[in-house]
Amino acid sequence: MDQAQIADFQSQLNDSADQQVLSVVPMLQSFVMISHGEQQTGVVLQGIDPQLGASGKIADKLAENMLSGHVEQLAEGQFGVILGSQLARKLNLFVGDKLQLTLPKISVTPMGVFPRIKRVTVVGIFQVGAQVDASVAFIHHRDGQKLLQVGDRYHGVQIELSDAFAADSWLAQQRTGMALNSASDTDLQWRSWTDDMGSLFQAMRMEKVIVSLLLSVIIAVAAFNIVASLVLMVSDKRKDIAVVRTLGASSSTVIQIFIIQGLAVGALGIFSGTVLGCLLAYFIGDIVAAIEGLTGVYMFDPSVYLISALPSRILVGDVLMVVAGAFIISFLATLYPAWRAGKFLPAEALRYDH
Repeated sequence: MDQAQIADFQSQLNDSADQQVLSVVPMLQSFVMISHGEQQTGVVLQGIDPQLGASGKIADKLAENMLSGHVEQLAEGQFGVILGSQLARKLNLFVGDKLQLTLPKISVTPMGVFPRIKRVTVVGIFQVGAQVDASVAFIHHRDGQKLLQVGDRYHGVQIELSDAFAADSWLAQQRTGMALNSASDTDLQWRSWTDDMGSLFQAMRMEKVIVSLLLSVIIAVAAFNIVASLVLMVSDKRKDIAVVRTLGASSSTVIQIFIIQGLAVGALGIFSGTVLGCLLAYFIGDIVAAIEGLTGVYMFDPSVYLISALPSRILVGDVLMVVAGAFIISFLATLYPAWRAGKFLPAEALRYDH
């Protein structure tokens, strides 16, 4: 996309009065290979301009997470790059070191066809505690245009929304033509950050399913405890049940008594478990930080887990769903012991009582 197409795209977004769109930034990025010594790895090279209006927001966010160096050192013509902390650790790179970029372009010379190679300098290292630390490198957008031989053009635009989790629904609106039909004469190819992180989200969904199954098994084991305790109580209270039945209590009344008692035990456990679980989930970050401070051992090494801290967010809907499921299982667990208690005949229960 050239500047005219980008301007047309921005104007159409502004005319659509879409309150979700915060900024539209020209995007320049490409897959490259970084080499240092005998180490090589593939990364996404992204061009930014710290002095360019909206893209300054990206530079500001990057500046907030710099470990060493400064974003302002990305000067045009200097061919400097800013790397993620995991990438720098993997290649044993520090600020001021030289590395080699192998671009997805070829140069035809009298000696043959060779890939385009450029020596660049590390001017900064950032860390956000995510997968970006191991897969993204930033360069001045003018230097990136020269390396990728795109002139004054860009590969597209990067749209920032007020709610990042609404990206898929916003894209669905664009694809159906609710807000935009076309921003230029060319066909648009839409991609969201969830598309780039598809494997990560699939793994997270699988983990959530597995955790839900494990939690269900734990609740089921607790329900068996309720069944066992009520069965023993029924056996122990045979005489009392017979007396109550003799005084005129019906079988349904006895069943209701044991159901209420079982639900009381289950409700107590559900309440205490919910309170303790929510407190633990809310303060889990502080607890992990305190343990790491006391032991000096990082429980979540960013080079292994791609996160530097354990995030926690209490979802009321999930909590209510677990509570409702536990309550239903507790209710079902009381039915069999209560049914057994209601089937006791007074004469049979007192016949062998001494």
